[in-house]
Amino acid sequence: MSARAAKKVLTHLDAQGRPAMVDVSAKQTTARQAIAECRVKFPAAVAAQLRDNGLRSAKGGIVDTAVIAGTLAVKRTHELIPFCHPLPIDGIRIGIDWHGERELRIECLVKTTHRTGVEMEALTGATIAALTVYDMCKALSHAIVLGPAKLLGKQGGKRDFGRQA
Repeated sequence: MSARAAKKVLTHLDAQGRPAMVDVSAKQTTARQAIAECRVKFPAAVAAQLRDNGLRSAKGGIVDTAVIAGTLAVKRTHELIPFCHPLPIDGIRIGIDWHGERELRIECLVKTTHRTGVEMEALTGATIAALTVYDMCKALSHAIVLGPAKLLGKQGGKRDFGRQA
């Protein structure tokens, strides 16, 4: 294989370097899934207060609201990110759990049966859920930190991918 053939290219640019939506019409329809995460780090006093309150704020249940927001975001990813295809979503699972004393780990798993993957949907779901947690907790502190957000894995396309959480 030549060095040029091994070189990766940006798929959302046409031959003239202009933005273009990828044509997926020739791809096989397969079951696909992707999983992403985003972390939310709290100052120690805020984390303690949230634990004491059962992850409830003045705005209501933080986890339930974030799960709903993340789910809505997954279903609308194609409206937020210009070159994402609208996809039928077969399943969404959003989990939010404490990771250590001061950090929430938000994980979003998305499934589809289609010609293109759902990596962006999983990342969008995880990050919007994290933003919702921030919104519901910002009255307690603006020192809350989001991230990193990352793709943990994908399956069902040409190339599967996976990494440790």
